[in-house]
Amino acid sequence: MYDQPGTPQNSEIVTLLEQGEEADALTALERLSTAGAADQQACLRSLKAAADDQPELFDGVLTSLTEFLQNSERPTRLTTAKLFVTVSKNTPDSVVPVVPTLAERLADESEFYYVRARCAEALGYVAVDHPDAVVSPEVVADLRIGLEFDKPEVTEKLAKALAHVALGSPDRLRYQVDSLAEHLQADSELVRYHLSTALVVIGSACPERLTDAREALVSCLEDESRYVRGRAAEALGLLAGTDSMEAFPQAHLERLAMDEEFVAERAQFALSQYRGAEPAEGFAGIAARDAIRTQTADIVSEIRTPEGDGRCPHCGLSLPESGPPLCPGCGTPL
Repeated sequence: MYDQPGTPQNSEIVTLLEQGEEADALTALERLSTAGAADQQACLRSLKAAADDQPELFDGVLTSLTEFLQNSERPTRLTTAKLFVTVSKNTPDSVVPVVPTLAERLADESEFYYVRARCAEALGYVAVDHPDAVVSPEVVADLRIGLEFDKPEVTEKLAKALAHVALGSPDRLRYQVDSLAEHLQADSELVRYHLSTALVVIGSACPERLTDAREALVSCLEDESRYVRGRAAEALGLLAGTDSMEAFPQAHLERLAMDEEFVAERAQFALSQYRGAEPAEGFAGIAARDAIRTQTADIVSEIRTPEGDGRCPHCGLSLPESGPPLCPGCGTPL
C-alpha cells in the first residue's frame, strides 16, 4: 500500500500528536521523510488540515517539519509552507525557532514562487509578536525587493508580510517609506491595501517619515478601493500633525469626508489634524496599531470577495438576489 515499509498512515502523526505522544510523532516524521512523494503529500495534507483546527499540536515538531520545506518535490514543499502559515497565524511563538529556515526559502530565487509567497506570509505573522526574531535587514530587503520583480501571487504576500513587520515594529521600516510608496499604484488591490496600511503604521510611530510618501498618498485618495482611500487619508492625517506637511489636499479630503464610513472617518481625522484640533472621541482606533491589526483580516476577506456576491459593497449587508435600488442598511445606491 505504501512506497516504503513503515510509512506512517495519513492520520497517524495527527493521532499521535493529539494523544500527546510527541516522541512517537517525531519518529513517524522520520519514517515519512523516506517515504514516496505521494505518501508524503497525503500525510502532510492531513497535518495541514489538523493545523487548521489545532495549531497548538505542532509546537514540538516544527523543527522536524522543516525538512519537508527543502524536499525535492515542489508540492511537498508547498503543502509544508501552507502548514507553517497556519501555525504562524495562530501560534506564532512556536514558529520562532524555525524562522531561519523560512527566511532561507524566501531568499532562494530558484524556489517555486508560491512556496516563497507562503514563507513570506508565515514570517509576517511571526513578526507581529516577535520582530526581533524575524526582522533582519536581509529579510526586509528580500520582502521589499521582491515587490519589484516577483509575480503577483508573491507580491501580495510580500506586501502583507511588510504590513505585519510594521505592526510588530514600525520603526524597522522607517527608512523604507519611499520604496513602499513606489508600489502604491500596483495593479493588485491587496498590494495597495497592505502597503498603505504599512505606511499608516509607520506613521503612527514616525509621522515625519511619511513626507517621502506624500505625493503617492495624495494620489491614493482617488484609488478605486475605499480601503486604500481610507488608509491614504489616515496616513496624511498623521503627516498633517507634523511640521513636514506641504500642500495639504484639503478640498479633496473634504469631498472624501462625505464618502462611505471607512473613508469619511479617516478624511475627517486628517482634516482635524490639519486644523490643529485634538482628535475627537469619534476617532478612537484610527491610526492605532491594535485597531489596524484587528481590522485587517476582515478587510482582506472583503477585498477578496468578488463583487456581486449578494452583499452591499458599502456596508456589507446581505441583499436578496433581486435587490432594491438602494441598500436598506446604509441607503447607498446599488
